[in-house]
Amino acid sequence: MVQTLPARDVDLGYLVHRFGLQRIREPRFFSEWQEGLPELIEAEQHFLGHIQEGYINLVEYPPVLERAVQLSILSPLLFLAGFFLPPFHIQVEKSIEVSDQNEEVTIRGQIDILLIKDQFWVMVIESKKASFSTEVGLAQLLAYMLANPHPHRPGFGMVTTGSAFLFVKLVQGDTPQFATSDQFGILNTTQGIHEAFRVLKRLGQL
Repeated sequence: MVQTLPARDVDLGYLVHRFGLQRIREPRFFSEWQEGLPELIEAEQHFLGHIQEGYINLVEYPPVLERAVQLSILSPLLFLAGFFLPPFHIQVEKSIEVSDQNEEVTIRGQIDILLIKDQFWVMVIESKKASFSTEVGLAQLLAYMLANPHPHRPGFGMVTTGSAFLFVKLVQGDTPQFATSDQFGILNTTQGIHEAFRVLKRLGQL
């Protein structure tokens, strides 16, 4: 009998055991989050400042739930990055399922936000409430990425709590491999929302 699990209950150890997932620490494997990043124009910097101030206002009235993160942080970022315009389109709460090679286990869930370009998954985005860490959503995000219908091309994802952003690259094949970026904090002075936005734009350009 096939065992069915919700994606939110899956951890990294389980994906390693069932899907052979490997974490790669070689920087060249996921160089896209550091190389070729676009420069920000003044209007973008100004808009990002508003998003940052909005987050500060948000956390003063807890709890900061997942839906609030999506509305106040994610939606403005995606709008500013141009992901609501052609050639991109967005799907929300998209149902997916992925089975291991022996088809003994099926993982099911709903992707928070899926960015698509020409029927290809550009990026999978998972959001969590602010009291969580990005690591909480990492395994769930990777489970969704394993369901990408275009496994011959690298896949990218992002998990965010509103206060932090983490980017992920997954390369499938006989052995699926993934790597993560540094974590970007929205209130950091050096690697904050501006740098996270540059990575977001860069991945959309690939």
